[in-house]
Amino acid sequence: MSNRDPSLDWHALKTDEVLKRLEVDEHGLKSPDAEQRLQDVGPNRLPETARTGPIRRFLLQFHNVLIYVLIAAAIGTAFLGHWLDTGVILGVVLINAIIGHIQEGKAEKALDAIRQMLSPKAQVLRDGQRRSIPAEELVPGDIVYLQAGDRVPADLRLTGAHNMRIDEAALTGESVASEKQTAPVEPEADLGDRVSMAYSGTLIAFGQGRGVVIGTGADTEIGRISTMIGEVETLTTPLLRQIAQFGRWLSVAIGILAAATFAFGFWVRDYDLVETFLAAVSLAVAAIPEGLPAIMTITLAIGVQRMAARHAIIRRLPAVETLGSVTTICSDKTGTLTRNEMTVKSIVTTGAEYELTGVGYEPHGGITRDGQEADPESDPLLAEILRGILLCNDAEVYPKDDAWTMEGDPTEGALITAAMKGGLDPKEVNERYARDDVIPFESSYKFMATLHHDHEGGAFVFLKGAPERVLAVCSHQRTADGEEPLDAEHWQQWMDGVAARGQRLLALATRRMEDHRRELEFADIEDGGLTLVAVCGIIDPPREEAIKAVAHCQEAGIRVKMITGDHGVTARAIADELGIRTEGGVVVGHELENATDEELKEQVRHVDVFARATPEHKLRLVRAIQSHHEVVAMTGDGVNDAPALKRADVGIAMGIKGTEAAREASEMVLADDNFASIANAVEEGRTVYDNLKKAILFLLPTNGGQAFTIVAAILLGLTLPLTPVQVLWVNMVTAVTLALALAFEPTEPGVMQRPPRPPRTPLLSGFLIWRVGFVSALLVAGTFGHFLWLEQQGVTDEFARTVAINTLVMGQLFFLFNSRYILEPSCNREGLFGSRPVLIAVGALILLQGLFTYAPPLQFLFGTTAIGLEEWGRILVFGIVLFTFVELEKAFLRRRGFNPHR
Repeated sequence: MSNRDPSLDWHALKTDEVLKRLEVDEHGLKSPDAEQRLQDVGPNRLPETARTGPIRRFLLQFHNVLIYVLIAAAIGTAFLGHWLDTGVILGVVLINAIIGHIQEGKAEKALDAIRQMLSPKAQVLRDGQRRSIPAEELVPGDIVYLQAGDRVPADLRLTGAHNMRIDEAALTGESVASEKQTAPVEPEADLGDRVSMAYSGTLIAFGQGRGVVIGTGADTEIGRISTMIGEVETLTTPLLRQIAQFGRWLSVAIGILAAATFAFGFWVRDYDLVETFLAAVSLAVAAIPEGLPAIMTITLAIGVQRMAARHAIIRRLPAVETLGSVTTICSDKTGTLTRNEMTVKSIVTTGAEYELTGVGYEPHGGITRDGQEADPESDPLLAEILRGILLCNDAEVYPKDDAWTMEGDPTEGALITAAMKGGLDPKEVNERYARDDVIPFESSYKFMATLHHDHEGGAFVFLKGAPERVLAVCSHQRTADGEEPLDAEHWQQWMDGVAARGQRLLALATRRMEDHRRELEFADIEDGGLTLVAVCGIIDPPREEAIKAVAHCQEAGIRVKMITGDHGVTARAIADELGIRTEGGVVVGHELENATDEELKEQVRHVDVFARATPEHKLRLVRAIQSHHEVVAMTGDGVNDAPALKRADVGIAMGIKGTEAAREASEMVLADDNFASIANAVEEGRTVYDNLKKAILFLLPTNGGQAFTIVAAILLGLTLPLTPVQVLWVNMVTAVTLALALAFEPTEPGVMQRPPRPPRTPLLSGFLIWRVGFVSALLVAGTFGHFLWLEQQGVTDEFARTVAINTLVMGQLFFLFNSRYILEPSCNREGLFGSRPVLIAVGALILLQGLFTYAPPLQFLFGTTAIGLEEWGRILVFGIVLFTFVELEKAFLRRRGFNPHR
């Protein structure tokens, strides 16, 4: 017996045809047949994919050009015998590798999380007897029994369903449990409309039923998603791409410069071979920004802490920066943009429409009619409606831990909340109008009816259900003055208008019964003669904060797209409320199915709302958007979102209502399930990128100043102004103190008013190269010029080098204040004194340089000597001159209208 045939539309076959194809009868499989099938198709569990071993994963962390450059620097310092410096550099490399190793492997974790969704036990019919077996032993053809609370153990074609509803939100994204029946549906029906099927991993919310297994393990819907996650390529982040490109460029440039310097010194200046080689190594060490990986990691880590304070938990450090370059956010609807709490928004009667405010199960809000507050005490019709939806109801809404909790069906919970908004007390109403009998809701007849009596002994029925079914048993309609014959056409027009707003409809009817009647029969309903009272419009409303967040993202130049498994009409209504563009229309599942990849690439340019989307559709949509070089953030909470979450540049899962599979496939988890937190995270991501750029903009002139000071000395055939060990001191002390302070810079004003940076923007733009070159030239002029002047005065090499190093370091100290703002002026109170980390870093650097210059152990280690106040005066003047020149350059570029963020 083969496993599930993907070419068969099981949902469209009649049950007897399904049983025939699976070679099973109503007595279930015989044990020998089941054992043979288990051998043929394998156990009902998801297959494990080949995984990268821990040692190989760890070694791959070193496969990075910048890491190669750092290792080369370590080899260079080891060659020079400076083992402490070698240890520091290798320590940075090792720490980065350990962090990367820990963060990897999210694909394997996602697969593990999905595996845990399979039910451990199953009730099956074998040899004509009902028995419990491990779910792993299920095979196609097994007949499985289901009841409320069970997790479906395999993909089933239902053969029996009694009042059965299945929560398929994790698979389809629908917030309302799907009603199930056994009749076949259309072959082209979308996944959420296949009401004759029960899918593995979903949860039985109500009722009971049974079905025949048509797919197990990898051949279930969840199995297909699991396979898709394993096949999805994980994208590298824009920052990592840029750092890799920058590392390649830097390594080539350093190699060429060091080789050229060696050749010139050896053949043109006739330096000694060993001395020339040491000069070339000094040059390479000077040019390599050893502190950059550490600064990058720390800056990202600070961003992680800031985001955590704003309810966004980052699982992978580079995702912090990627958020700052996001151009498109693809959001799931249910639970992400909406509350995943049903709410009554409108109540339609014969002559009016009531509107209800407030969202969710909190009974805060009111009821209005024509803009005026409606009061049930003065409006008998409204009072009857609220009483009816409260009495014909089995849910419960109550306060718990400073919040309102709902037990039961979400739709019924919404009706209770609506009645409470009108001032009704559920306990009091139920005591006053005691329930005598009930006809529970059944998907076969689509209504629920309850019989009540009042204290005077009068009996009456309330009926609620699908509008078409309720209208069919009504002969009259309620008016403010009594009742009149039913005008079905009038009601249909009202209902079409409400449904067009994306609201699900529920009708309420009533009927007086004989006094002291205590039993309710189907005939009492089917005979007709009921009076239609109202139709309620119910919706899962958008979060208020999500509406603001969508607008905030759009202001920042980020396009928001909704991709949901819900119906197209509902999706459009929610999108309109959220402010998501619907001018391009709504594309639904079967249209996505039929579209070619090229057609889809064109559709995503113009369409922002996609409905009835399956996991494959979501994955294709993300890929189509990325084909236009967009940086995509994908939000979701269900198993169905996991492949697209993994494929997106930034996968964002819900922390409260999200599935573990979605969380493990994501780079970021929202602790509050709030779309608004995404806008906050984007803002923090942009801040992180700005701070990284500031740190690089600060570090590179340091390396440039040192490197070209050495080059200048070799070109002129002079003594080196800096020894290799002094170069390493400057590199490390400035990275540890000054550059690190820039990681704490706050968000610049207007960061969310500028468009996202283009994904292909290089880390070193033309402007950054100019700034690095400009400041490097100033540092070379000050450092090398001061050194030459002192050499002409006849001072010792140690004294001249000590002054040169302090000139270089103090030049960087003043440049730190310039670097706080890339183009905005720093010569103001905020720029000079507005950052506590900067002031602490400046104090630490002054202390370290004091020890470097005057402490005997460090003088011995680094070859320095004490200098006087006159030298410090010249050094201070140079720092002020450098600060002034950079501020003048900023002012010139501002007047020219230059934008460094483009």
